[in-house]
Amino acid sequence: MKTTLEIRDELLLRAKSLARRTGRPLRAVVEDGLRLALRYGEREEHYQLPDCSVGDPGADDPLEALSLQDLRAEIDGEPERR
Repeated sequence: MKTTLEIRDELLLRAKSLARRTGRPLRAVVEDGLRLALRYGEREEHYQLPDCSVGDPGADDPLEALSLQDLRAEIDGEPERR
């Protein structure tokens, strides 16, 4: 199928250079690029947060025994209340 595309000059020059170096027609280089772009676009990569856990996963949570006011003080970095 024939179609008309507007391609930036610099990109077209690079594609033509690659075609010359590899001995392939420009059409083949462009088709390969489209295949790669379409394959990349089909990937469903979901970002996964890195595990930054600290401490022993089986240990008791030391914050569970604290009251809401104590938790707020812990978060704010206030000294322990007595």
